[in-house]
Amino acid sequence: MIRRSIFAVGLGLLTASAAVAQTTTPIPAPAPAPAEPTTPATKSGTTLEQFEARREKAFMRADTDNDGKVSLAEWTAFQTERKAKGDPAKSFARMDTNKDGFVDRAELDAFLAKRFAKLDKNGDGVLSADERPGHKTAPNEEQ
Repeated sequence: MIRRSIFAVGLGLLTASAAVAQTTTPIPAPAPAPAEPTTPATKSGTTLEQFEARREKAFMRADTDNDGKVSLAEWTAFQTERKAKGDPAKSFARMDTNKDGFVDRAELDAFLAKRFAKLDKNGDGVLSADERPGHKTAPNEEQ
């Protein structure tokens, strides 16, 4: 009978300690879902993607023959229509890096990325109001 009592007490203690262990052992939290890549776009800034999209859309309006590239003649006509300042031939020459007489999307993207990097003075990947061309504190450059 003593053995049964000892066995019952031992079993009770074992059960109680298991219950305590279960309630005090923290259950590991599930790993957080990987963060979705987000564009650091803010109301007060322009990202490279936004900068390129806006400029490319405007630039490709100059492609009057819809061949996916802009010639010097198309660029000059477009700049004249916009009443843009500066020499269109100079700005075209800066963009036409392979000097084939046309500016395609690859050349335009490279030009815009370089321009964005130059404008983004603090290197945060977002053009703030004072970094954007035309802002009162921005340097007066050709766009």
